[in-house]
Amino acid sequence: MHVGKGLRVVRTARGWSQERLIFEIERYARQYMLNVASSASLKTYVSEWENGRRAITERYAVILRPLLGVTDAELGGEPARSVPQQADGYEDLLGRIDSARSVSDSMVSTFMDQTELLRTMDRQMGASGLVDQMNGHLTTMEDALTFAVLPGTRRPIATALAGAATLAAWQALDAGSVERAWRHYELAKRAAQDADAPQYLAHAMGEQAYVLGDAGRPEMAVELIRDAQLTHAERQSPRLRAWLSAAEAELCAAAGMHDDARHALDRAASALPEGVNPRDSDMLSIFLNADHLARWRGNVLALLGDSSAMGDLYASLQATDPTFVRAKAGLHSDLTQAHLARGEFDEARSNLQQARLLANRTGSVRHRRRVELLTGRL
Repeated sequence: MHVGKGLRVVRTARGWSQERLIFEIERYARQYMLNVASSASLKTYVSEWENGRRAITERYAVILRPLLGVTDAELGGEPARSVPQQADGYEDLLGRIDSARSVSDSMVSTFMDQTELLRTMDRQMGASGLVDQMNGHLTTMEDALTFAVLPGTRRPIATALAGAATLAAWQALDAGSVERAWRHYELAKRAAQDADAPQYLAHAMGEQAYVLGDAGRPEMAVELIRDAQLTHAERQSPRLRAWLSAAEAELCAAAGMHDDARHALDRAASALPEGVNPRDSDMLSIFLNADHLARWRGNVLALLGDSSAMGDLYASLQATDPTFVRAKAGLHSDLTQAHLARGEFDEARSNLQQARLLANRTGSVRHRRRVELLTGRL
């Protein structure tokens, strides 16, 4: 417990009002995932700390010490050292830089864990209800990166931000927020370059190609996905190379480049590592194993109007994790397209109904748009 009579001295020396102090306490708590009281309660606490009516508990002292750059003695009003006056904001800037330097490996791990939680929630419930959480998550990491000066501090934060921004972009695209998706992809690419993480850069470029495809620029989308495959190809994992090839196949199919699509599928199958584990330890953004690739192959063949898609798609429907709700919506859309190509309209309607139900469940604007396009063909 610490008496806080000196708090007013160090606060005013910085040129901060009580409101500014409360704002900075809340910002620091968000950045380091700490729990603090509500703004209204903090207003009462600060007043009582400064009047000596309430002691500063260790819960808040661990925030105030690095935030204000003071000791417990100075918080208590003892003149342990003089507090310099703020000069043109340098004191505040250095405080933020010092705070960023203290971001530990465990904090970066916390960032990654939060991204993984949001990815799981997105997979099961859809992206529409996660916008505020994801934006707050990105803001926290961007703030940490902005004031992280040295490479040893910047790179881990930037890597975490690249993965999170790519996920946020895909969620925005799924929710129909195209410009926000594009901006998040650009953020992901900058963060990946800052982190010297070309695998994250290639993945962000590969997903960004889908924005161009959805916007009616399929040839440009193919060009971008191919450029992604050439981005430090020697540092890309086999699973990432397989993912990029499969994405190229889908984009080529949408562009009417049938032979290119089939060749890209063959490259994806050749590059994919054996085993059921769908993820690389250093590239958690990607889910891809033989079952997932079979589903993707079925999607591409359906786009090509190939009747052999049916077997792959029904096998994938049986094997798909039931928590991959959005993926199942896509599968039923693929099956609708495959049945339509064979003139099997009753089966097409049945699958389209399932696709519509699942798309509505996740709130996926992207899948709803596809469902509406397919409805127009029945």
